[in-house]
Formats: sequence, C-alpha cells, structure tokens
Amino acid sequence: MRVTEKGQVTIPKDIRDQLNIGPGSEVEFVTSEDKVFLVKAAQQDQFKDFREWADSVAGTFDAMGMTSDQYMEWLRGPRDDLDRG
Repeated sequence: MRVTEKGQVTIPKDIRDQLNIGPGSEVEFVTSEDKVFLVKAAQQDQFKDFREWADSVAGTFDAMGMTSDQYMEWLRGPRDDLDRG
C-alpha cells in the first residue's frame, strides 16, 4: 500500500466491510513504537445498554479451548508469586 502525495491511503474493501466503515465513518490512527493501527472511532451512544453491547460481541472471542485461568496464564505468563503445590 502506498501513501499518496497528499498523505492518503485507501483502506482495502475487505477491511472496510469487516469494520463496517463507509463514507463519513470516523477512524483513528493509534501508534505503538514503530507501528500504526487504524481503528474505527468509538461512537457515543452506539449501544443503548451493556446487554446490547454484549450481544454485539458475542462469539467474537476465541480462547482456543482454554479455561479463563489457563487463558490468563497463557496471556500473562506463569505467576511466580503463587504456590503451585
């Protein structure tokens, strides 16, 4: 992907479709070290309540068959301060 003289890039269609980005959508650029991430800007009042948000993200997380404790250990690494015996 190449940046134009005006500093523009085209967001690929599959990414626009996945994030539901269309004309007039707000996006943000987030930097981390030498990387830049494009994220869809959070909309105020996008969801009426927590349940509506929870329903919208249901089934989007894959813990690879791990329990929550196993996943947290995989994510954070083993805890040396806990007695494993």
